[in-house]
Amino acid sequence: MMNVWEHITEQLRIKKLHMTLIDPDEQSASDAARVAKISEELGTDAIMIGGSTGISQELLDETVIRIKESVSIPVILFPTTASAVSRHADAIYFMSLLNSKNPKFIIGEQQRASVFIGKMGLETISMGYIVIEPGMKVGEIGEVDLIKRNDVGRVMGYAKAAEILGMKLIYLEAGSGAPEPVPSHIIKAAKEGLAVPLIVGGGIRDPDTAKAVVDAGADIIITGTLVEVDGWEKNLSELISKIN
Repeated sequence: MMNVWEHITEQLRIKKLHMTLIDPDEQSASDAARVAKISEELGTDAIMIGGSTGISQELLDETVIRIKESVSIPVILFPTTASAVSRHADAIYFMSLLNSKNPKFIIGEQQRASVFIGKMGLETISMGYIVIEPGMKVGEIGEVDLIKRNDVGRVMGYAKAAEILGMKLIYLEAGSGAPEPVPSHIIKAAKEGLAVPLIVGGGIRDPDTAKAVVDAGADIIITGTLVEVDGWEKNLSELISKIN
């Protein structure tokens, strides 16, 4: 049986991917499951669960369980801390916030969680996480040395370093709710010379923006706040159709 990483790489051979990020703290577990089910029906390729800090284990587990009961696509954890782990998920993005000024977010939280994750047998997908201006809440909480929106050299350096270190995915993040996505020239620079898939998230709210991000070089795009507003279904359907 194919694991989540094999499923992602198999799908990337034929198309660009879209993943829906659901914050367990923004709605009830049943509402989260409803959003996940509709998102799958509209064509999203995976559900990511994460976002808020300080969420209870009970709520996280309940949300993961309810979502898994509702969808057949992968359910992947997108953790904020070592405690944001649920054994009920299909996989976890084991990520390092590469441009944080605090070692806690580069490797500290990861070492705290690693043994526990290993014992539970949860599939890990290594990820280099790079935050671009404006960064929003993740930039603040993660104590990030934000990459300027014109700093091509620095983003190329971080992305390539992550690949050389063996990370399977590179994620460029403008921050949840960012007024604009990662600039196209930054995406192109990061993608240049990479053999691993590039994810882009933050500030992607409409089909044309999503298409521009994909055309610039993103292999996978993430949207989260898009599904938190009224009438999101039509927008998401059009967005997913636009990127392929």
